[in-house]
Amino acid sequence: MLDFENKTIIITGASEGIGRALALELAPHGPRLVLAARNRERLASLAMQCEVAGAETLVCICDVTGPGNCKSMVKQSIERFGQIDILVNNAGATMWAEFNEISDLLIFREIMDINYLGAVYCTHFALPYLLKSQGLIVAVASVAGLTGIPSRTGYAASKHAMVGFFDSLRIELRKTGVDVSVIAPDFVVSQIHRRALKGDGQPMGESPIQEKRIMSAEDCARLIVGAIEKRQRLLITSTRGKLGRWLKLIAPRLIDRIAERAIRLRR
Repeated sequence: MLDFENKTIIITGASEGIGRALALELAPHGPRLVLAARNRERLASLAMQCEVAGAETLVCICDVTGPGNCKSMVKQSIERFGQIDILVNNAGATMWAEFNEISDLLIFREIMDINYLGAVYCTHFALPYLLKSQGLIVAVASVAGLTGIPSRTGYAASKHAMVGFFDSLRIELRKTGVDVSVIAPDFVVSQIHRRALKGDGQPMGESPIQEKRIMSAEDCARLIVGAIEKRQRLLITSTRGKLGRWLKLIAPRLIDRIAERAIRLRR
């Protein structure tokens, strides 16, 4: 089991949702938290909460779509704390439109840049230090990275890319002491849904999800901390997601219907 005290943990996408909840869940264990996102004000308030709870913090303003930004974040982390023990690739974006409704194809590039390439960039620059610490890479993907999801084609594609990349990297790192944990949440209450891109590339402005019927970010964070402690290979946070992993193999049309129903009911 991992002991988080004095461990340096980078969390991207830390200002809201799962990332914020994860930082607050880890803080009482005494880690050194590198809180990375684009919103300085939200990161500053999070840092204050984490420090009160018992963590040391470093705020990094970072847009993960730029390799230089990711390199700078890692450099700042090393300059401040001297090591990296855990990298949590959590920064993300989503969309909500059927493919035939999309008029702005740049949606697909934007989501891939944030969800997939951002995780690749951060991992690339952090890996030399993770090799030294025999650390852990955490990839916050989605159940959408394990099966198809209607109205989320670009999002599902980016999360499939994440899963493929980190599953492959795990094999490459097998003898190094560095482990890879893939996290596959189902729907979670988060600002990401309000910022979901419509077919014209504009944010929705309000969540399309029935948020009272889905998992809270805090509950999701607790499950992730448990997976990190065990250096767990894969965490699927819902019964529906776990069932879907097997139904895809033995009853693929049924899992298609389940995914379609989930989107129709918005939960």
